[in-house]
Amino acid sequence: MRIPVILAGLIAIAAPAHGQAPAQSWPQKPIMFVVPFAAGGGTDAFARPLAQQLDGQLGQRVLIENRAGAGGTVGASMASKAAPDGYTFFLGAAHHTIAPAIYPKLDYDIEKDFIPIGLIAQPPQVIVVNPKRVAAKTLKEFIDFVKANPGKATYASAGAGTTHHLAGELFKLQTGTDILHVPYRGAGPAMGDMVAGQVDVMFDGLGTSASQISGGTLHALAVAAPKRTPAFPDLPTSAEAGLQGFEVSTWYAIWAPKGTPADIVARMTQELTKALQAPSIREAWARNGSDIPNLTGEKFGAFVKDEVVRWGKVVKDAGVKLE
Repeated sequence: MRIPVILAGLIAIAAPAHGQAPAQSWPQKPIMFVVPFAAGGGTDAFARPLAQQLDGQLGQRVLIENRAGAGGTVGASMASKAAPDGYTFFLGAAHHTIAPAIYPKLDYDIEKDFIPIGLIAQPPQVIVVNPKRVAAKTLKEFIDFVKANPGKATYASAGAGTTHHLAGELFKLQTGTDILHVPYRGAGPAMGDMVAGQVDVMFDGLGTSASQISGGTLHALAVAAPKRTPAFPDLPTSAEAGLQGFEVSTWYAIWAPKGTPADIVARMTQELTKALQAPSIREAWARNGSDIPNLTGEKFGAFVKDEVVRWGKVVKDAGVKLE
């Protein structure tokens, strides 16, 4: 009689908690990446190729769920409340380290309610204008133009509290200019209006703008990075163009909801690292002006913490308020 009891106990100990499959058998169904911006934006430019690569590695579909709104906080809130079973991950951006300083009543905490997996891309921002609306060919000419027309020029962003928004406010502070902020529900819709000629300028992640710059639809004035990007070697840095200290990147990353089993987190981290080395990913990232990052786990978590502090100071110094 004792042997069945002992066996039953061993089985109970070995069995995973309800809803938590061990990493060696995970995944057994499709995985969802919650992308908190509209389709067609900078996040999608990296999320969709990565999802396709992970499809092949994991043997299950990796689906993209676009949930836009409130500078990416709607999708982040949704992801924070997802079942921590390894089948929902959050694919967010630098914007989510700005949000705590912009939105005082967030119902989630990017540091406490998520487990950091790792950076997926870190493209620099680029200052682009619509040549049909702005005749400036250089950054200096553009600054002269907006100084001569205070409050008349407009800049598009992916929403209040995004890096596009904060980069615009930094630009205004550093140049002493007055440009009207026009927020959208994601970089995709913002870019749509940029191309259509509804707004003048955008401080955009290179992942969204690269194809428009290559096609001549938009004109790039400078890249907001310490060095030129291989994707556009003739494009000067902001410092080379005369604006010192203007450096902003729109990075993208993956988190898991708090409570996701540690072995699944470790497996996803391993698969992400492998995926980023795939030739197709390296080529796509190069086209979009991004290096291949190598920042995962606790080191990525420390990076997020530093970014929250950094952007909190920028928000305070610029006096940014919700619009």
